[in-house]
Amino acid sequence: MVDYLLIIISAIFVNNILLSQFLGICPFLGVSNKLSTAAGMSMAVCFVITLATVVTYLLNSVLVDLHLEFLQTISFILVIAALVQMVEIVLKKISPALYASLGIFLPLITTNCAVLGVALTVVQKPSGFAAAADGMMNLGEATVYAFATSLGFGLAMILFAGLREQLSLNEVPKSFKGVPIALVTAGILAMAFMGFSGLV
Repeated sequence: MVDYLLIIISAIFVNNILLSQFLGICPFLGVSNKLSTAAGMSMAVCFVITLATVVTYLLNSVLVDLHLEFLQTISFILVIAALVQMVEIVLKKISPALYASLGIFLPLITTNCAVLGVALTVVQKPSGFAAAADGMMNLGEATVYAFATSLGFGLAMILFAGLREQLSLNEVPKSFKGVPIALVTAGILAMAFMGFSGLV
């Protein structure tokens, strides 16, 4: 239980996928103008990262058994694209209201490097929490890590969107309007998250 708690704290705060690993920067800068769009993107990414990590983890086990590890990246990309399409189809039929709110963001998730980054991290990165001899996370740890990472993505997105909405109400020097002040704000937010380093 302590191991899972450490994974959650580490993934959300210490090794935040956006502010420490710099994966998923495109939606971080592009879809963070409003809190509502940032929250919608965060929910969609949370679902897809968790589901994609579980599926790619199981697929990687098959690839390792067949000695086809070299197909890892391309197969993961295909699985993520297929999962996003399936999620889109299922949401359209089961919950049209949810599909209407997330529909814009779902195709963007296919090209979100954070999804592939988490899937690859889980199968390649040695885990200090893993009991396995090869250092790889087990399926439970991988699922918790993926979910916590996506929560960290959502936390960073929502904080950044709130800051950008607040900045839009203030007077900003002309040379800093738009993307420049967004980048400065993102840098300050990343430095704030550096305060969590050493926590785990």
